[in-house]
Amino acid sequence: MISLSSSDSNIYIIGDTVFDSGTGFNFVRLKTFLGFMKKEYGDFKQVFNTHEHFDHIGGNGYFLNAKVGIHEAAAPVIENADEEMAVADYFDGKLIPKQVGVKLKDGDIIKAGEKEFKVIHTPGHTPGSVCFYCEKEKLLISGDTVFADGIGRTDVPGSDPEAMKKSLEKLSKLSIEKILPGHGPHVEKGGSKLIADFLKNQTIQEDEI
Repeated sequence: MISLSSSDSNIYIIGDTVFDSGTGFNFVRLKTFLGFMKKEYGDFKQVFNTHEHFDHIGGNGYFLNAKVGIHEAAAPVIENADEEMAVADYFDGKLIPKQVGVKLKDGDIIKAGEKEFKVIHTPGHTPGSVCFYCEKEKLLISGDTVFADGIGRTDVPGSDPEAMKKSLEKLSKLSIEKILPGHGPHVEKGGSKLIADFLKNQTIQEDEI
């Protein structure tokens, strides 16, 4: 996990795949982290975004050789540089239109390194939110749908509390141990129980966009 600043999403790297790219405001710092891994921006083949908010997509353009993958409902935000839906103003950010190479759908299978992930469409925080689920390792890359201490906000453009509840119900049916969220610390074990508790209590994480 790479955590650049309080404004950036967590960035996860598996093989030649990046999950979320942060705001893009910390080019040098991210380059340094990549250097520790003996990697450069040009080494990556694909960037998958968990959703369409600026703090998760703003750095996509740095990965010049990578195709961008995002849910089909979120793709127009990137391709049309829709700063309102990306809540770019919240971060004092600007979007540049970029072609989406892979428009994800619920149930799609993607590969990252040696791992295979299933795309789980989890609208609620945004219309195009997804989680990436590795069944073999009981691992969930959850974006801003689920955090260690709550669930994503549903008071931003395009968010939907009822959709969030249905998404949590969908996730609660999976066997999950480890959760890698869009912000904050990861969950090492007991992910399914955590999600069940959030579904019961509808705990809203108010701090993260």
